Amino acid sequence: MNFISKCSILMAMGLTSLMPDVVQAKESALVAKAAELAPYQQRHFQDEVFYFVLPDRFYNGDPSNDQGAAADDIKRAQSRGGFDKTHKGMYHGGDLSGLTQKLPYLDNMGVSAIWLTPILRNRAMQAGTSGYHGYWILDFTEIDPHLGSNAELKHFIDQAHKRNIKVFFDIITNHTADVIKYQECHGDDGLGWLVKGDDCPFISLNDLAQGKSYTPLIPAGDEAIKSPAWLNDMSMYHNQGDSFWQGESAVRGDFSGLDDLYTQKDDVVNGMIAIYKDIIDEFKPDGFRIDTVKHVNIEFWQQFSPALMQHAKKQGIENFFMFGEVYSFEPENLSVFTTEAKLPSVLDFAFQGAVTKALVEQQGTDVLAQLFAKDHLYTSKDKVNSTDANQLVNFTGNHDMGRFAYSLKASKHNYSEQAQVKRNLLANAMMFFTRGVPVTYYGDEQGFVGDGGDQASRQDMMPSLVASYNDDDLLATDKTTADDNFDVKHPIYQSLAKYAQLYQQYPALRFGEQTVVYSQDKPGVFAISRQLKATNKEKAQDLLVVFNTAETAQTLDLLTERCNSELLFSSNTTAKANEIAPLSFAIYQVK
Repeated sequence: MNFISKCSILMAMGLTSLMPDVVQAKESALVAKAAELAPYQQRHFQDEVFYFVLPDRFYNGDPSNDQGAAADDIKRAQSRGGFDKTHKGMYHGGDLSGLTQKLPYLDNMGVSAIWLTPILRNRAMQAGTSGYHGYWILDFTEIDPHLGSNAELKHFIDQAHKRNIKVFFDIITNHTADVIKYQECHGDDGLGWLVKGDDCPFISLNDLAQGKSYTPLIPAGDEAIKSPAWLNDMSMYHNQGDSFWQGESAVRGDFSGLDDLYTQKDDVVNGMIAIYKDIIDEFKPDGFRIDTVKHVNIEFWQQFSPALMQHAKKQGIENFFMFGEVYSFEPENLSVFTTEAKLPSVLDFAFQGAVTKALVEQQGTDVLAQLFAKDHLYTSKDKVNSTDANQLVNFTGNHDMGRFAYSLKASKHNYSEQAQVKRNLLANAMMFFTRGVPVTYYGDEQGFVGDGGDQASRQDMMPSLVASYNDDDLLATDKTTADDNFDVKHPIYQSLAKYAQLYQQYPALRFGEQTVVYSQDKPGVFAISRQLKATNKEKAQDLLVVFNTAETAQTLDLLTERCNSELLFSSNTTAKANEIAPLSFAIYQVK
């Protein structure tokens, strides 16, 4: 067992005589005194509470765009169709109009920033499934017609901003839709992929030097299908065949045929910078989440990131921010992209992994202490790109790996529904109240579970017709995904709204320096301090956050040093003042 004996952060954890009725009074007071957020233009990234959503799976506000491009729209013919509400791999009709209509639902939940999966115009169909997710871009200059128009996107952003909510775009620089084929794999006409499903084994640089290569081609009629026009030049792509996700292939290979951009070329670097400068100019988003970051060479990011950050500032978006997807559970790998690659932040997959170990696998809380012991790796004092672990982006599950609720359901521990709910809420509390910026994956607040990752975790919030979604037993509700799932009374929704309120109420939970106070080698107590020094804007604040990952109440007598402290919030209580309830957390303030 590990703890730091320090009065200013331990606060004597047999510490309070507050009984449950007093705790409830504190909660009611908090509801009445919820802090007003600063205007979105002025807010720091660490002030945000994110909601990550696939627009196609959220709400259908305009059924007229369900098929995407119009039947007579020759230019956008490749972006038409793919709509089938019964098929989990097809478009389901959600759109920007639907998101706009549901802004009050997100606002009431305490969401201050919405992150959308890619919304640029996609190839509608590819290899038997559709581009509903947005990651198969053909045109980087306009919105996918299944989601609406450029004007509707601007309207959505305007309405979000009127509610003081930021909007972040998911962007891609690694690849475009699958247009380029290889004669050796797909035949002289390039149609073999569609007919036979052949793949193309990766050819390394060493193989290329020995004279082995593919002959790239574009099938007839697709020669000018991409926009901007330079994206139709085959020399702008690696053309080395399909990635096998390791080594050189992870950076230079095609992802299941997606055309992998030659990001080592200056023309590609400058071209992608120009694309996203134009996006900033036209739509004025508040930031970007960047897809597949580790699959692009670091030198690209060293140019791309500063260029866009500086451009956004010139456009008057002072707090424009970017964070990247680096699919790795090792801080040693993740931190390279904030320090060397000059990205402001990354999604913290290592956090997700540690929380899974603690709350799904029932490992000791020292797995969390071990994670946070590596936070120093993210610190950079670069004058242009100053980074630290407080800017990392915390999450419990996503559209690729699946939902945290699914990992609980699939666990060998055979958790009851009540246990799944408690563990899910505790994971979310860790996401909110340890260092980093919280992201809720859409549907988690309605008890969505799913059957795994990828398509199995992309359920509809609007009434669904997908059988494999509708047979799920959602948490803490009798509803299924066949129902409308925008229930503001759902207990998980209400809990996350409370967490958001706490997060905004106490600046130390957003900006405070984190110190691990206590951990142990089995399920039980994990305690951290969040200490904020006084500034011109904020008073000094010293908080202690205590989590209990065990299924039994834990005594706090091990931390016996008494300090003057106050219980601010407890997610559950016991009859004994010196205990913390099973699978619960509490926040204390040191006076």
